[in-house]
Amino acid sequence: MVSIKAVAHFSIPVSDIAKSTQFYTEVVGCRHLSTVPSGQMAFLDAAGTCLILVERNPPINPVAENHGGVHHAFAIAHDDYEEALDHLRTHGVEITFKEDRQGGVLNGPRAYFHDPDGTVLEFIDLTSYSGAA
Repeated sequence: MVSIKAVAHFSIPVSDIAKSTQFYTEVVGCRHLSTVPSGQMAFLDAAGTCLILVERNPPINPVAENHGGVHHAFAIAHDDYEEALDHLRTHGVEITFKEDRQGGVLNGPRAYFHDPDGTVLEFIDLTSYSGAA
């Protein structure tokens, strides 16, 4: 059996690298590492995990309300959670759904929103994770 030690990176398709880099740094809170010379990929740091924005032709998410549960979640410190939601609102980002899920695999208050291409993102105050060692 293979034993992984971490997630090295994950990729999100975007239609505009510059616009999405600005969104993921200024709104989501990632740190820009580099953009390839062709401008078709940007590497960001998401709290120690590399997030790669990869340029694709639009539409990226043609039916945003039918995402089928596919999304990317970013853990927010408990004391910063409400401030993070206010930060979204300040930047004109609509919170599309909020809940405090308990008794599952990933527990805690969470709020969902979209990036500029309609990809569903989540801020979660992760109170417990059943997979934690």
